[in-house]
Amino acid sequence: MLRSPAIALALCLVTTTSHAALLGRAALTSGGTDYQAYYDTDLGITWLANANLAATQTFGLPQQAPFVPYISGYVGSGGQMDWPTAHAWLDALNGASYLGQNAWRLPTTLQPDPTCSQQSGGDSLGYGCTGSEMGHLLVMYGINHSQSGSGSFVFSNVQNYFYLSGTEYAPDPASAWNIRPGGAFSRQSFAPKADRAHAWAVHDGDPFTVVPIPAAAWLFGSALGALSWTRRKHGGIR
Repeated sequence: MLRSPAIALALCLVTTTSHAALLGRAALTSGGTDYQAYYDTDLGITWLANANLAATQTFGLPQQAPFVPYISGYVGSGGQMDWPTAHAWLDALNGASYLGQNAWRLPTTLQPDPTCSQQSGGDSLGYGCTGSEMGHLLVMYGINHSQSGSGSFVFSNVQNYFYLSGTEYAPDPASAWNIRPGGAFSRQSFAPKADRAHAWAVHDGDPFTVVPIPAAAWLFGSALGALSWTRRKHGGIR
């Protein structure tokens, strides 16, 4: 059976995008592939393409010079910061409506996570942890500090050091989870909140995509508009 060109194109687009896991968002140039964010269709969240944005943009937080003892409340010259400062940095980033969004946050960690290689005393440590949001990103897509990605997606400034999770370590609220990029060998662990690590911002949903109005809703709205115009023209229905 022959299909119209429009139907064929629609089917082609569905086929092309149905297998995609990371979709580029917020390109710097119109129609370009220099994306500033990537939407993960598996988890329904959007990651900044720059994995160490804090190193170059502190959004008003003071930046500390290298090779000096760290002070909480400051962003290190390499982008490292402690857990409370990371939240302050995110507040500032959201206050600036970075990329037009104001709900950036740290990724969450599942605890316990049965996908981790080590289960001891209720702790989910070790490698291959895909239950957490960042673990899923790093392990499933092979992202590490030497290779920011493969295929058509490219993250920048992925650091060879731990990244902070927004999830506290349940047995000790003074600690929080973190993870070190290494592809399938990404290492998940926990550490005191006073320890420094990097912050990689993530956003719920796909905030850069405008949801189109369904055709049925558009037709219904058009019908209401036409009815309203008819009533005004004829002085109402009698």
